[in-house]
Amino acid sequence: MIFYKQNGLWIRATMLLFMIIFLFSARTSAQESPSKSLDSLDTVKGYILGEVIVTSSKNKVQIESPMPMQILSGQKLEKLNSLSVADAIRYFSGVQLKDYGGIGGIKTINVRSLGSAHTAVFYDGMSVGNAQNGQVDLGRYSLDNIETIELYNGQKSTIFQPARGFFSSNTLFLKSKSPNFKESETHHLRSAFKTGSFGLINPSLLYQQKISPTLSLSSSVEWVKAHGRYTYRYKKEGGYDTTAVRQNGDVNSFRAEVALHAKLGKTGQANVKAYLYDSERGLPGAILANRYNHVQRQWDRNFFLHGSVQNSFSKKHHLLGNIKFSRDYNRYIDPDYKTLEGALDNKYYQNELYASLVNLYEIKDWWKVSLATDFSLNNLKANLYRFPYPTRYSYLVAASSQMQWQRMDLQVNVLGGYINEEVRYYQQGDDQTVISPVISASWQPFSTNAFRIRAFYKESFRMPTFNDLYYTFIGNSSLRPEFTTQYNFGATWNIGAEGILQDATVQADIYYNQIKDKIVAMPSSNLFRWTMLNLGEVEVKGLEVNTNLGFNLPASVFLDLGISYTYQQAIDITPNGTTYGDQIPYTPKHSATLTSAINWKEWQMNYSFMYTGERYSQKANIPVNYVQPWYTSDIALNWDGELLKKSVKIGAEVNNLFNQYYDVVLNFPMPGRNFRLSLSLEL
Repeated sequence: MIFYKQNGLWIRATMLLFMIIFLFSARTSAQESPSKSLDSLDTVKGYILGEVIVTSSKNKVQIESPMPMQILSGQKLEKLNSLSVADAIRYFSGVQLKDYGGIGGIKTINVRSLGSAHTAVFYDGMSVGNAQNGQVDLGRYSLDNIETIELYNGQKSTIFQPARGFFSSNTLFLKSKSPNFKESETHHLRSAFKTGSFGLINPSLLYQQKISPTLSLSSSVEWVKAHGRYTYRYKKEGGYDTTAVRQNGDVNSFRAEVALHAKLGKTGQANVKAYLYDSERGLPGAILANRYNHVQRQWDRNFFLHGSVQNSFSKKHHLLGNIKFSRDYNRYIDPDYKTLEGALDNKYYQNELYASLVNLYEIKDWWKVSLATDFSLNNLKANLYRFPYPTRYSYLVAASSQMQWQRMDLQVNVLGGYINEEVRYYQQGDDQTVISPVISASWQPFSTNAFRIRAFYKESFRMPTFNDLYYTFIGNSSLRPEFTTQYNFGATWNIGAEGILQDATVQADIYYNQIKDKIVAMPSSNLFRWTMLNLGEVEVKGLEVNTNLGFNLPASVFLDLGISYTYQQAIDITPNGTTYGDQIPYTPKHSATLTSAINWKEWQMNYSFMYTGERYSQKANIPVNYVQPWYTSDIALNWDGELLKKSVKIGAEVNNLFNQYYDVVLNFPMPGRNFRLSLSLEL
């Protein structure tokens, strides 16, 4: 068994802090009514298919959450000049987006420098992942059918969720648009079309049908096609400065979703969703050694079918069940790499069967407990000689307790995981057993409920991916899981005002993360054969500040302003390492974003600014690895009104307004100034 132990002094200090907060709050709460407000985070009406639906404002949810959370939803999500989920979450603090260039480039996120594999992605309450490489390409998720994006550091602030939701260091929740009919409505139809730079053609259609008072259907289809060519600037140190055109960045993708929604009694719900994504794209590759064009291509096909049911069989007992089957197909062709059969042509087939059951019981009005159990089976097949054909069985359990008084919310989780693997033609990895704790608290120290203090301590892990363990010439079946320890202390403040300043929300958090047994790639006998090893140890110290302001200006003008800033010192502390004390790759010490929107009648103008400080592309912080800071400005103008008694929205966007040339990932140049036009019609 593996029990991850961290510095005892840190743990004792953290536990002491929670005990002090708990005792002080308990004494205060004993003199007050133990009842909770109706818009509490864990009211029965708030539990819908694992998603927390709250009747109060978004600001109230963020203030009361013991885990730092950031939300983009509704009109604010539409204000951003974003085509995909990856484009939108760039504006979250503490997030580094790895963008490999252009509309067809793969896009992954790294939250608080813990690595992409430490962020779990959930779509309508069900996790989406990739056991092969541990990364989710967020560029494939269009915003056309997305209603809400939520990012949680630690985990979502509810104990009524599947066990998977507790196990990752960070969680990203995507919620699609669900039917909401007025009494006289029976259906909704929304069509949209986008076009612009890179040869973009992007039509989409959303249809929702009310079948009966308790049953509704929703479906969504979308097609994205673009040639992906754009001009960029290439400079060689001590050499030439030239302008070239990015090649092999085309994409052709299709997405389709169908969902059936049912109401069960007064509080229960159930749904079934089928999802299909199919794409072909060119991989533009890195600009190195005077090579500007690449010919590698990739095909992806992802299908899943999942069902979910939530119901309450008594006032005190609530049940949530999920089941899902998914199949991923990936094909990669590299004509430059020759084999005995010709050009390299690898095909991978990945299957997952997942089931989850959550039981929640209300012991008292202020005390709830839950037990979540998950089982998943993953296997991977390929057309490679003596491929190991790994199969992974994962059993996850989360026992949770939540105590909520008028001024205090305290959650304690104990997580247990057992992972077993079977392989062919390869040395089988060891079974893994992990037990880890999580404790979080949110406390209202003063009589006003506009100010709260929050803190959490969490231990979590991520299993090595199939590629880490078994990839030809690279894999190491003896790898141990990566373990993370997270500490967070912060405060939230919501200012409700009258006059010009209508609303203001401020969130500030300081955090400390540590990663042990970090999996790194090390060269072996030659540069074509690398070995995965547990060598790395990383320490992250950071500060995040988020501010949202709303101003009511004269002449019926409303200004919405959001500002975020992140400071991160993420250094390599591997004992006896050659880069001890250096900032880890692609982690800026300073980054900031600004979003703004001016609304006047049917018109809306949006402006956003993003800054990313200097970074290093490799572990060694030396001049040759230095990556310059970059910033971009985006602007948009929208009209949202009625034509012929139909709701119409017309938009024009200019991205990278000042035509900055920059790389998010070194040698993968990003587009300069580009344009997009959009039209949507609701029937």
